[in-house]
Amino acid sequence: MAQEEFTWRDGERTIHFKRDALADVVETLRWEGWDRYELLTTTRALNDAPLQLPGHAAAVHAVPHGAVNELSATLLDEIDSPALVALGGGRVIDTAKAIAAVRGGRVAALPTTLSGAEMTAIHKLPDGHSAPHRVRPQLVFAQPSAMTGLPEDALRASAMNALAHGADSLYTALANPVAELAALRGAKLIAGVLDVGLDDDTAADIALGSILCGYAIDSAKFSLHHVVCQSLVRVMRVPHAETNAAILPRALEALVPRAGKQMTALARALGTKRGALPERVEELAGGRRTLSAVGADRSKLELALDAILERAELQMTPDPPERDELRRLIESAW
Repeated sequence: MAQEEFTWRDGERTIHFKRDALADVVETLRWEGWDRYELLTTTRALNDAPLQLPGHAAAVHAVPHGAVNELSATLLDEIDSPALVALGGGRVIDTAKAIAAVRGGRVAALPTTLSGAEMTAIHKLPDGHSAPHRVRPQLVFAQPSAMTGLPEDALRASAMNALAHGADSLYTALANPVAELAALRGAKLIAGVLDVGLDDDTAADIALGSILCGYAIDSAKFSLHHVVCQSLVRVMRVPHAETNAAILPRALEALVPRAGKQMTALARALGTKRGALPERVEELAGGRRTLSAVGADRSKLELALDAILERAELQMTPDPPERDELRRLIESAW
């Protein structure tokens, strides 16, 4: 791999970044004290999983498409073990985190996209339930080939979600030098791979870029971009990664006058000038992405704006935008 394999001990969690991280996952789980676990996954992910992973699980739960707060509420009573292994993208991993938060359990994440969910304690809770704190996975098995197995169009959308994690972390009130270093390194890795194309070597670069940007947003949290995207996804039921890809160029454009220094640093990491950030991101996304292309319902725009303005995280944006500016930002992505 272009990137060296590593094991990263970070507080209570361990990240295994290896070409064959999934090959010996059951053995590693046992070594880490996970003798009994339940597996949350999808049909697509399960088809590519090592046979011993579902074979050693106490139960296997399919996570369908839907909202994490609803999915986790539905699965909550079906799960007995406090140890959950999540094999899949952000929806699957976040669902496991949501259940563990309510149950007081723990999560091992085996990501199959560039969602970054394996690196964060950012997730919804099951409908009708509260929790003393959010959960981030204690174990992460990051295998680049598994994280980059989507078709190119979907992979680029997933990469824009990862890039947005780094971008949002640069300017919040919790921004810090460590998160900044991780975000800018991650952004550079992601852009470099999307420029030259994906192969066995560059898969490791973009996978590491996603992990670093996920680390950054877990540290510095988020504001404008993710508040807008999360609200659109929830209200309009549009796909998460594709919504991020549509909004990110417009969000960065709105951030240039608010966080010029940080956007300049991001532009340099992406190999462009600050004024060309929207065009550069669209290039990395494989062309201009739109909300209309993913089926966003324009009649729900005002409801989405209500949801955005209710989010406390919006105030982490320098000079937080008001309703009219938010409406223009979203409409420009239509």
